[in-house]
Amino acid sequence: MRRYRIIVIACSLCVSLSGCLSPFALERAVTAYDHAVTDALTEQLLLNIARAHNHQPIHFTGVANIAATFDFRMSAGATPPLGGLDGGVRLSPIFGTSIAENPTVSIVPIEGEDFTKRLLTPLQESKLTLLLRQGVDIDLLLRLMAAELRLPKDQAETVFYNRPNDKVGYTKFRQVVLHLSTLQDRNKLYVEPLILHKEWKLPFAHVSGQDFQALEQTYQVTINSQRQEYILRKKVLGRILITNYDPEQLSNEQRLKLQQRADRWPPNDLTIDIRPEYPGGEYPLFGNFRLRSFHAILNFLGRSVHDEPEYDVQKDSRTPPVMENPTRTLTILESDLPFDDAELYVNYRGEYYGIRDDPHDTWNREAFRLLYQLFQMTVTDVPRIGTPSITIAK
Repeated sequence: MRRYRIIVIACSLCVSLSGCLSPFALERAVTAYDHAVTDALTEQLLLNIARAHNHQPIHFTGVANIAATFDFRMSAGATPPLGGLDGGVRLSPIFGTSIAENPTVSIVPIEGEDFTKRLLTPLQESKLTLLLRQGVDIDLLLRLMAAELRLPKDQAETVFYNRPNDKVGYTKFRQVVLHLSTLQDRNKLYVEPLILHKEWKLPFAHVSGQDFQALEQTYQVTINSQRQEYILRKKVLGRILITNYDPEQLSNEQRLKLQQRADRWPPNDLTIDIRPEYPGGEYPLFGNFRLRSFHAILNFLGRSVHDEPEYDVQKDSRTPPVMENPTRTLTILESDLPFDDAELYVNYRGEYYGIRDDPHDTWNREAFRLLYQLFQMTVTDVPRIGTPSITIAK
């Protein structure tokens, strides 16, 4: 009877063990898939910089779906001992558990309209603002995202390109973003949308009782009895400005004027207004940054490897001391041999491209992390059907 009790206890242990292994295996699988997808994307980013460096087409694939099934099995029984039965009936318990995993990963190439929206469409000003609110350095962010700086001059605009082969433009661009960085370091930089108070007038005769009730839900409505009209007022958000002052200090008319000027530019333009009477005003600026697409960012980084390497630019004499001013936006290593000191590297056409594993180089680590975030911010819903895809079953 004691043998039978042992068998029962062993079966119970098997059931308990199976229940314990289930969440453990699930946790391990979720973490492993997370690492695999993240590593694949970071390698794709580096690989596409290498492609851009070699003037080859850029291409990404996205993981559309991961479906994994887990089979947890338990077995238990009894068998006579190896020496045979000794006297009465004596059995030896046997038990075991097994886990089977069957994942299916669907990979969808980013192409067609999705490619255009994610990679070729210029980044919007709202994305830059969102990242700045996460504490990203404005000089690093603009060196990656901005293609040019446009400043008005004599009823026209002077364009300063963020490209090293434009000696004058690149120097001016770097000096301006350095100046903005010093304002950010002193907590004197504002990157906020304009808050506008707009007003409309409607004659009494044009508004029915039902219309009036609908208007009250959206607008602040006042009545001008003398002119027989309703006055509608509403607070709206305008374009985003980079300033050295709080835009709320301006009158509504001044803000409307700035909004009218900003509306003449495309949505990937970001207005900059640094005024003399505020901190940092020793270097006054008024113009706009033009943001580029993610495809253009990769081309910029690819050219910087060899074709158009960035070079050191000193701050403007009107700018106070700066905390950080690295020569390169993102340093990409290139070699015909594998790297010993690279945190991440890929092989492309017989050459190795990598990022140095230097814990003291926080700028370079932050630049690549920011590149990853920018790519994620271009994400649209990855289609599940109707798109050529590759399905890999393990």
